[in-house]
Amino acid sequence: MRKFTNACVNFMNKFLPDAFIFAVILTIIVFIAAMPAAGANPLQMAMAWGSGVWGLLAFSMQMALVVVTGTAFATAPIVKKALEAIAKLAKTPAQGVMLVVIVSGIANFLNWGFGLIVGALLGRAVARQLQGVDYRMLIAAGYSGFVIWHAGMSGSIPLALNTAANLGENGMANTGGAVTELISTSETIFAPWNLIMIVLVIVLTAVIFGASHPKGEDVFIVDPAVLADEEREYPAPVTPAEKIENSPILAWIIGIVGIVWIVVNFFIKIEVNGTMFGKGLNGLDLNSVNFIFLILGLIGHGTPIRYVHAVIDAAKGAAGVILQFPFYAGIQAMMVFAGGATGTSLAAVISNFFVSISNHVTFPLWTFLAAGIVNFFVPSGGGQWSVQGPIMMPAGLELGVKPAVTGMAIAWGDQWTNMIQPFWALPALGAAGLGAKDIMGYCVLTLLVMGVVACVGFLLVGALGLSAI
Repeated sequence: MRKFTNACVNFMNKFLPDAFIFAVILTIIVFIAAMPAAGANPLQMAMAWGSGVWGLLAFSMQMALVVVTGTAFATAPIVKKALEAIAKLAKTPAQGVMLVVIVSGIANFLNWGFGLIVGALLGRAVARQLQGVDYRMLIAAGYSGFVIWHAGMSGSIPLALNTAANLGENGMANTGGAVTELISTSETIFAPWNLIMIVLVIVLTAVIFGASHPKGEDVFIVDPAVLADEEREYPAPVTPAEKIENSPILAWIIGIVGIVWIVVNFFIKIEVNGTMFGKGLNGLDLNSVNFIFLILGLIGHGTPIRYVHAVIDAAKGAAGVILQFPFYAGIQAMMVFAGGATGTSLAAVISNFFVSISNHVTFPLWTFLAAGIVNFFVPSGGGQWSVQGPIMMPAGLELGVKPAVTGMAIAWGDQWTNMIQPFWALPALGAAGLGAKDIMGYCVLTLLVMGVVACVGFLLVGALGLSAI
């Protein structure tokens, strides 16, 4: 196992370019491949790319804030102590990477934005505590928990299928009319087969990571400077401005207001002047995760000026997100471009091929594999749903497959190839101070574990009739 892992790591170190170069290469590949699929000429494809570059602008800002607010929050003294306490549970390097996989998996099941940062920060904490642990593997272990996000409580597709606002006269949005009523999360996220697959992926990944931890000279020991948090000195304030900057009163005023919002939004349903507040855990989206990090980070650092400095330091890690997300938005636009002579898109061609070779037993499996391929070029859960939902959902219904199973098969495929697609690793890498090639070799292990579990799982779901309408 260690030989195979080392081979994967060496391969990625030699052949995987910088994450930005990877995005540029994907842009060129999709530009060329999408032209014959859509029947488009180079000018049409260039216009599709240029028009789509800013399609993820709001999302890019959200992801940049995940890095900045999450990292700033983690540098607060109370958070560092909590992470260090959890990290102390591991006594050996193998236990260290296993601990990070499990905690990250649980965090990503609850919310993917939260899980992405928690995994990386716990990896840093374990690296501080344990001697002889491979830092690259720790961060890869933290990112590996992300492999189950779309099957969890913040999964875009299962939540969309259970959202009344998405249900119109022509059926549920992005389902091609195949879904005409809400699908409960008991049939998707909390379906027994889905939970069993999640547990298997997390446990098996943790075991394999533990068994594959490098030894001897193969261990990558991180420079202590990477793990060190800059300790600023704050002299006693003298001027009125300095006293305001260093006053905890301002931080606590904003913090208390923010905590009230968090508590009401997630735990209390209350009506005020005809407006109902309180969404429960269904309200835990990317914006609310960033808000939680923002408020808790401000409180955790104690004073406004300390939090300002923490955010300035954390902002360095968001550079990759800012630079690369526009390119992936352009790739997504080219994948779904259907304005050429064929009237179809590259994403549709891929999806339709898998539909053509499916039956009622194999359809969930082929849907999963198709989604895995499309996700490599459209690494956005919502984007993937808008691309594949209108194709796969009606096809599944025609074959007698439950829409809930088809939707979850797309979700599982969407999360699967994230393990060899550096797009989603950028926030974790920014927080960890590493590059994509440093962790992707280890993530191949997660890719294989997830692939085996999902392929066998969806085949059994079809064969045992669990997907039958």
